[in-house]
Amino acid sequence: MTRTEAYLIFNALRLVGPVKVRKLREVFGEVEKLCGMPSAKMAAVDGVGQAVAESIRGWEKSFDLATELKRIADLKLQVVDCEDPLYPPLLREIHDPPMVLYYRGDMKAVKGACLGIVGTREATGYGIELAKKLGYQLAYAGVGVVSGLARGIDTAAHQGALAAHGRTAGVLGCSMDQMYPAENRSLAEKMVEEGGCVMSEFCLGTAPDRQTFPMRNRIVSGLSKGVLVIEAARASGAMITAKQALEQGRQVFAVPGRIDHPQSGGCHQLLKEGARLVESVEDVLAEFEFLIPPGEMPTPTRPEGHLGEEEKKVLEGLGREEMHMDVLTRKCGLPSPVVSATLLKLELKHRVRQMPGKYFTRID
Repeated sequence: MTRTEAYLIFNALRLVGPVKVRKLREVFGEVEKLCGMPSAKMAAVDGVGQAVAESIRGWEKSFDLATELKRIADLKLQVVDCEDPLYPPLLREIHDPPMVLYYRGDMKAVKGACLGIVGTREATGYGIELAKKLGYQLAYAGVGVVSGLARGIDTAAHQGALAAHGRTAGVLGCSMDQMYPAENRSLAEKMVEEGGCVMSEFCLGTAPDRQTFPMRNRIVSGLSKGVLVIEAARASGAMITAKQALEQGRQVFAVPGRIDHPQSGGCHQLLKEGARLVESVEDVLAEFEFLIPPGEMPTPTRPEGHLGEEEKKVLEGLGREEMHMDVLTRKCGLPSPVVSATLLKLELKHRVRQMPGKYFTRID
C-alpha cells in the first residue's frame, strides 16, 4: 500500500479526520503502517480512542479502495496527499488540512499569492460586475483567485480571472464526479484548459450537503493569504468562510453595499469587526505588501502597455465621445462578453474610464 492510498482510506472513514491521523503519524511514523496495526496500539494514542482505531483496522468493511482507484483513473483525475511536495504549502499550515485533494488541472494555480473571493449565490448586478472586475484586476496583477465555483459571486470572480488569463482555482463542495452546480461544468472545464485547477477533498460519489460546504470553505480560505467578501447576508456560507479565515490567521476584506439590502448585512458586520474596507483593487494589493514576504509579490500577467487586437478595436469604436456599452458593442461587432472583458482590461491600463450608467470614455 502506498502513502497516498493510505490517505485515501483515512479520508473516506467517517470517524477519522486529519487531526487524528496527524496524532497517529507523530507516534508511529509512516501512515502506510497504520491500516494493518492492532487497534489497541492506535487506541492508546491520546485523542484517538477505540472507535477510531477499530474503524481504521476494519477499513475494508466500509471503503473499496480498488474501485476508488479505478474511478480516479477512469475520470482522469489526479490525487495529491498532504505529505506530497506538490500539496499547497499554505493549506498544510491550517489546523485540519485535507488529507488528500482530488483535482484536475495544474496545482501551480494555487502556488504563490492567492486571494479567496466569496459571496452570495443571489448576487445583484452590482455584485456580479464588481466580482468580475476585482477578479480580473487581481489575476492581471498576478494574484491567484480562489473560490467555490458556486453561483453568483464565485462564478463571476472565476470569470474575471479567466478574462485576465490569470491563475484561478475552484474548490468544490462535493466530489469531483458530482459537479455542483451542474451549469458550471463548462466554467470548470475552461479553468482547467486555461491552466487553472478544480479540486475537492471528498471521495468520489459524495453529494453536496450542509456539512460539505463549510468543509469546502475552510480550503478556500486555507489556500489564500486573505478572503474578500462581496455581498453576503449575515447568516451565509461566505460569513462562515470569513470566520474560518480569521481562525486560520488570514486577512479578511469586505466590500460595502447598500444599507437597505439584506445581502450587504454580512459585509457591513465584517467591516464593523475590523475587516479591511475594499473600494478598489489597490486596497487589496496595498495590504498584500504586508502579507507577502519581500521578493514574493506577484507580477502582472502581461505588460501593461501592450494592446491586443480586441482592445485596439474597442478603442477605435469608442472614438472620442462618451458612449454606452451597448452602442459600442454594436459598433465593434464583437460579442457583448468580449466587449465587457476588453473594457475591463482598458480600464486597468488607464485607457478608458467608466461613467455612470455603463457609459465609457477614452482617457488618452
